[in-house]
Formats: sequence, C-alpha cells, structure tokens
Amino acid sequence: MTEERAVRWLNDAEMAAWRSYIVATLLLRQRLHRELSDRHEVSLTDYEVLVCLESQADHRMRMSELAMYMGSTKSKLSHQVGRLENAGLARRARDPEDKRGVITELTDEGQALLEKAAPTHVEGVREHLIDLLSPEEQATIAAVFERVRAHLSEPES
Repeated sequence: MTEERAVRWLNDAEMAAWRSYIVATLLLRQRLHRELSDRHEVSLTDYEVLVCLESQADHRMRMSELAMYMGSTKSKLSHQVGRLENAGLARRARDPEDKRGVITELTDEGQALLEKAAPTHVEGVREHLIDLLSPEEQATIAAVFERVRAHLSEPES
C-alpha cells in the first residue's frame, strides 16, 4: 500500500517567486548565449565547459566529473565535447591513472578563445544581473543558491 502525501500547492507569492526565477533565468541564459555566439561563435554551454576545464590547475577533468559540474549526462556531454574537439578547443584522452576513464583537456586554442570571450561574458553577467542588484541582494542570492546547491548535492533518500 502506498502512502499519499498531501500536496503543498504554491501560494500566490511562492508562485510569483518561482515563475520570476524560471523566466528570468531562461532569458538571462538566452541573452548571454546570444552575446557569446554573436561575438565569438561559441555557445554559452560550450563556454561553460571550457571554463570548467580552465578552472582546474592542469586544465583537465575526468568526463564523469565534468558531467557532474555541468549538470549533464555523460552521453550528452560526450557529444558536446566531441564538437569542442572538432573545433580544436578541447581534446580527450585516456586517464593515465584509470585506463577506463576519459580525461578532457583544454587546448591552447580553447584557452585563447576563453581569453577573448571572457570579457564579453563578464560584461553580460554584470549588465544583465549583478549591476541590477544591491550588495545586500547579491549576498542574499548567493546564500540562497548555495543552500539550494548544497541540498541538491546531497544523496537522494
């Protein structure tokens, strides 16, 4: 026998918060994507993969770890990294410490693209989000989404 839980429907204020978050996030990502694509011929998601790689001391990550950071499946990420490889921006190799694993590494071309595209991305993030918020609002958003991140990072029960 299954136990049914009562649904806690969103009230008007909660629904307004949720819908504002969803629509604003979608529009923000679309705008940042368009700016990167128009000026540097790189998608926002490809840029984010390159940033993840660049953030590592040796500019490389295991595909499984990269998929986790990107919130992607290994299969979807594999196709994305394949496109980055074809463009010369990243390369894959067997993990020397675990022959079953695959490492993705940022190439010099990928690093050069990041150096050109980063100012565009940062200007967009600043113009379309950060500069619209007071320092207090920035701290609140950081705290809220750190709590959400921590919650979602916990193993599901």
